[in-house]
Amino acid sequence: MRPPTSTTIWRRGARRLQTSLRRPLSTSTAEDWDVVIVGGGPVGLALASALGSSQLVRERLRVALVEAGDLSKVHNWTPANGSFSNRASSLTLKSQTFLKDTRAWEYVDEERTCPIHNMQVWDGVSNARIDFAASLLASNPPENGMARMTENLNLQRGLLRHLDSIPVPIMDKTKVQLIDHANDSDCWPLVHLDNGRILRSRLLVGADGLNSPVRAFAKISSYGWAYDTQAIVATMEHPVMAPNTTAYQRFLPTGPIAFLPISPIASSLVWSTKPSLAAALIASGPLVLRSMINAAFRLPDVSMRYLNGLIIDAHASGIPATHIQIQSEISWRERSHGIQETSAYASAFVDTNKQGIPPTDSELLPPLVTSLQPGTVASFPLRFNHTDSYLGADQYSRTVLVGDAAHTVHPLAGQGLNLGLADVECLSRCIQNALLQGGDVGSHTALLPYAQERYLENHKVMSVMDKLHKLYSMSSEPVVWARSVGLEVVNELDSVKAALMMEASGKQGLTSMWDLAAKRSENFAAASNAATAIRTGISGFLGAGIQRVLKAAGTSLSDRK
Repeated sequence: MRPPTSTTIWRRGARRLQTSLRRPLSTSTAEDWDVVIVGGGPVGLALASALGSSQLVRERLRVALVEAGDLSKVHNWTPANGSFSNRASSLTLKSQTFLKDTRAWEYVDEERTCPIHNMQVWDGVSNARIDFAASLLASNPPENGMARMTENLNLQRGLLRHLDSIPVPIMDKTKVQLIDHANDSDCWPLVHLDNGRILRSRLLVGADGLNSPVRAFAKISSYGWAYDTQAIVATMEHPVMAPNTTAYQRFLPTGPIAFLPISPIASSLVWSTKPSLAAALIASGPLVLRSMINAAFRLPDVSMRYLNGLIIDAHASGIPATHIQIQSEISWRERSHGIQETSAYASAFVDTNKQGIPPTDSELLPPLVTSLQPGTVASFPLRFNHTDSYLGADQYSRTVLVGDAAHTVHPLAGQGLNLGLADVECLSRCIQNALLQGGDVGSHTALLPYAQERYLENHKVMSVMDKLHKLYSMSSEPVVWARSVGLEVVNELDSVKAALMMEASGKQGLTSMWDLAAKRSENFAAASNAATAIRTGISGFLGAGIQRVLKAAGTSLSDRK
């Protein structure tokens, strides 16, 4: 037999290398973990915190968290007095209760949070308005409000400090390079890190955002769409408000603008608008943006449309509109609309340092913005996205998604983070129940209750937010009239408003807001009087129709009990 040539030896070596690459990676060097959480945002940290706070979990499970970013920057975050991050969230009562139950809330700087006691929401075209007051929640202590604003960084830092006391291992500044699964009957996921470590996990949790690598590994598909909308966020400074506990939101045809309290001297802006307008506003500078924010809460729609067009055209020409130009235009339009200089609806050339008796209509509007904190103006695109499942299947069955990895929603009601925290509360509960029953925390049986409970709840909220966004983007007269009548009618029914608030805040105690609405539908006649002023004669027909719907909904729900 002739000895093999060098070419033959090379080919054999190449074939062996190709074969080894096709083979699943060996698990001999993998570290075994029970739960690996990928993603160190508020949702991922909250899950690690919830699991670590359970003595049962600490005794029986090894839990780790992997994050690509440097969490030491969050842990050591020390903002200057009076300065606030531009990313803030409204935490519902349910979210606060969950964080308190895990003791994570003890590590959040509560002085940097602000309760919301009232909300003013109105239509930017018709000015139909609804006001919510925490006093409607009779069982809720007054100091709690209906929600609490906090900076996302404040919450993240608190969660990290809580994790220091547990502790749960955190592998930050570590990227996930690859996720595959073990070559065995259990199919445990293998998480390959850029530092060479391999984590073999009984349960892999994706808390890694919209472009989730965990979701990609589990081959979980999703559906959704990008909104033709860009969100502008900033921290606004204004005269001292004592207390500053009212949130304001105006639905403009271009998108809603929200004024959310953070402290007596500062509030958070979330302005969802068209991408072209968002780019032009930011490019025009903070002074123009400040003036436009004040105008957006005050001027009629016809004037806002003109100002928006002026700013967009100036930006397109390469010569952005100046602050003096915009202020002069706002002043002229205020006079043309008959807005007096002493009115709360006046914003141009108003001396905010002047002390005196507030105008009679001042409670309907936010305080005038005097400046925007440097470095806080930013923007990002908005989209709707929901996965087809929260659980992996077949060989990917030991995978579960939470937070933005599973769903993203329009921020008009500030429910994105709350949905994620509700996911975490439910998943941690399912994991603990599996341990109590002696089950496998990564099994489909253990995880199915999470998917069953959270998918429908999330979908309901997401659908409502999506439809509200689309409804208030329309400016045709019939649509404006219909939504305005609905808003005015609901504003007259305190019981329905209380039900809506309890649903939104996650408070327990109501069988259904529709049951309550049906029982109180006899009060509809009084509410219809408000609608009569909008369109005489038709409101009676509308009232009868709504009564039938409410009664039918109440009967249907009662039949299910």
